[in-house]
Amino acid sequence: MKPSELEMQILALLWARGPSTAREVLENMPDHKERAYTSILSILQIMDKKGLVTRRREGLTDRWRPAQAKKNILGRYFGDLVSKVFGGKTSAAVQHLLESTEVDEAELLEIERIISEHRKKART
Repeated sequence: MKPSELEMQILALLWARGPSTAREVLENMPDHKERAYTSILSILQIMDKKGLVTRRREGLTDRWRPAQAKKNILGRYFGDLVSKVFGGKTSAAVQHLLESTEVDEAELLEIERIISEHRKKART
């Protein structure tokens, strides 16, 4: 199941922070929008039904964690985006990212390193 934008933010937070309570998720949302605790709890419960997160009871609260690896979710997410928006052309997606975001020298070097690794893999 494809996560919504808000669900992706929550997953990214859980991948970065590790298992977290609904309150910790609320306090650390990357977009910093004001939300009610119950809104985040409801989204987490929906995500649980979708198989995106799992929870473990700890005392009186639940600790939430991603149910799937980041690579699995992002692979499908970006694959769909590249297919639908960029006609399946990864180069067009990369070009758009480079032209629409600020990329410093360190990032460019990292991108070049990643491309070099992929070239090596393609040759073997």
